[in-house]
Amino acid sequence: MGLNDKAGVVYLLDFGLAKKYRSSKNLQHISFKKNKKLTGTARYASINALGGYGNIIICNKTEQSRRDDLEAIGYVLLYFLRGSLPWQGLKVNKNEDKYRKIYEKKKNSTSDELCRGFPSIYITY
Repeated sequence: MGLNDKAGVVYLLDFGLAKKYRSSKNLQHISFKKNKKLTGTARYASINALGGYGNIIICNKTEQSRRDDLEAIGYVLLYFLRGSLPWQGLKVNKNEDKYRKIYEKKKNSTSDELCRGFPSIYITY
């Protein structure tokens, strides 16, 4: 839902980047892959997706999973509640620097800080 003068606006999620997480041939979960490019918007991407699964090597991304999707939805919900996220508007020269700064800001932000002033269920989520 929108805030302030946009309180009457309902925002929807776009599943345009959605993909299957199980093989259509054998219904097995897709295998873990490295060297994947970031899919989606860095603002909402999970910490693991931004950091290449724990490594701050921007070009060494891993396959994103449902875990990453849940984290991304959490960031979207916080964006709706707060109106902005702490890693918006960071000053950088290149996209790679932008991803690194967003990654560092997300990694150093606690759930308590992000959810301050909102119901505790958001911290749990």
